[in-house]
Amino acid sequence: MAATTPLTGSELIDCARANSSKGLKVTAERCGYGNDTLSFETALQQAGEHIGVTIASFEDLVKPPSDRQDEGMEVAPDSLSQL
Repeated sequence: MAATTPLTGSELIDCARANSSKGLKVTAERCGYGNDTLSFETALQQAGEHIGVTIASFEDLVKPPSDRQDEGMEVAPDSLSQL
């Protein structure tokens, strides 16, 4: 369902993330920006700045950053009998 007015802030980011697999044009429309993808991406960047996250473009929501490493370590028993 498309928003009746252009979304902003965290609502825009939530909507964009939820629809990112549909592509830029569909996501912009569902977030209330119609066919104006330029305004959509500009608003998305501003929304990111507002919450302290850098969003360079819509593509940042589609694919996760590649330089991110899994943190922590796996803790598991050696076998099912050794819990």
